[in-house]
Amino acid sequence: MHRTLAVAFAFCFSASAGLAEGFVPVQDRDRFLDLVEGRELRLGLFGVRLNVTADGRIDGQAIAAEVTGHWYWQDGYFCREMDWSGQPIPYNCQLVEVRDTSELRFTVDRGAGQSATFRLR
Repeated sequence: MHRTLAVAFAFCFSASAGLAEGFVPVQDRDRFLDLVEGRELRLGLFGVRLNVTADGRIDGQAIAAEVTGHWYWQDGYFCREMDWSGQPIPYNCQLVEVRDTSELRFTVDRGAGQSATFRLR
């Protein structure tokens, strides 16, 4: 059962966002922090709720289990490594895009992979 949940959680970070329009790349750390500071990133699928802090921490929950991690900004990408209830979520640098300051889309592998779109609350 634990492995099934790990696979499900990993999926929510690689689910295709489709052809959503109106997203603009976030090109620097300061702009990214302006968007996320004091706000929660939510992905309804699996009840994902994450906080990303200016000091490089990630914390929250998914499927009622704790998520922790750290991040930094490198060459225009959000690079992170996380742990979900003892299951490592490997290091990856992601393209971040914003739409209407209420949604962030993260695309893995520096924008070459699949995407997940989070609402900002």
